[in-house]
Amino acid sequence: MEQVIVIDHPLLKRDLTILRRRDTARGTFRTTLSNVSTILAYEVLRSLHVKTVRVQTPLEETEGHVLDEGVIVVPILRAGLGMIDGFIRFLPEARVGHLGMYRDETTHEPVDYYSNIPSEPEKHRVIVVDPMLATGGSAIGAISHLKNLGATRIVFCCLVAAPEGAAALNTAHPDVRIYTASLDRELDANAYIRPGLGDAGDRIFGTA
Repeated sequence: MEQVIVIDHPLLKRDLTILRRRDTARGTFRTTLSNVSTILAYEVLRSLHVKTVRVQTPLEETEGHVLDEGVIVVPILRAGLGMIDGFIRFLPEARVGHLGMYRDETTHEPVDYYSNIPSEPEKHRVIVVDPMLATGGSAIGAISHLKNLGATRIVFCCLVAAPEGAAALNTAHPDVRIYTASLDRELDANAYIRPGLGDAGDRIFGTA
């Protein structure tokens, strides 16, 4: 799976261990998730295009650079909301869309219930964020929806991915690069990632 990039960083390893730990307090989970998202964002944003400008320093004029493309961050509700801050920290001017999707616990298929995407996604780099890539159904559905709206430069970012979900997303959207902090072992019979970190949404919002 050439499009799957597992980011290797000592701080990611440390923080992912905190997120996996069953008895991690909710506040710590939220803060750590934001920290992990910041590290992931740094890597995801590495490929943004820049253009050359002239800038006046206190001493002389020199060459500088500014971003040459806009960014739309699209969290998949609800758990994806916990990853926004990491990207906004680097790009406070980024636009933010929202896609509401949930997984049917019987069929394990995604069901969409809400969409609010900024205009002209085709003119932006679109970054879809969701902590977990399990079966890949929600990610595939979200990216298909964004492509139908005109988006062409899309990447997907998650904390933890199952091999099955990464393969499914790669098959459905081979042009979409996947960034993750960990490619875990497998999905279980209930389509939960093993070893995983539990239900990220429940742990963020205290609904477990």
